[in-house]
Amino acid sequence: MTTWNAKPGEVERKWWLVDATDKTLGRMATELARVIRGKNKPQFTPHVDTGDFIVVINSEKVKMTGNKWLQEKYYRHSRYFGSLKELTAQQMLEKDPTFIIREAVAGMLPKTKLGRQLITKLKAYKGADHPHQAQKPEALNV
Repeated sequence: MTTWNAKPGEVERKWWLVDATDKTLGRMATELARVIRGKNKPQFTPHVDTGDFIVVINSEKVKMTGNKWLQEKYYRHSRYFGSLKELTAQQMLEKDPTFIIREAVAGMLPKTKLGRQLITKLKAYKGADHPHQAQKPEALNV
């Protein structure tokens, strides 16, 4: 008896819609990473993309507990001396609220070519409208 492995062409993909209003960031991100990776499906194969697409709306209304809005830092560096930039979660929420959700989910995915491919299946939007109505996303309870 041989072990069955999913092949990329055999995987059926679904579209899910998640409303981030009053959801805790970390708890929501773990569930999103699980669905994007495909771990909620019986045909999960570790080296194959078996996950689904996720559309997150109202990303500016996500919650963080405690003082994380001020203590959580996001860094970027251009590789020039003295160019390290630092923003708190509060500042990043005002600048780009979708970045917070993308970073949280990307941190829970593999750090390989597969992980970089998987994060493209997360579509986060500020506000309640999104351009994926044609895919008919179903509501995902997180």
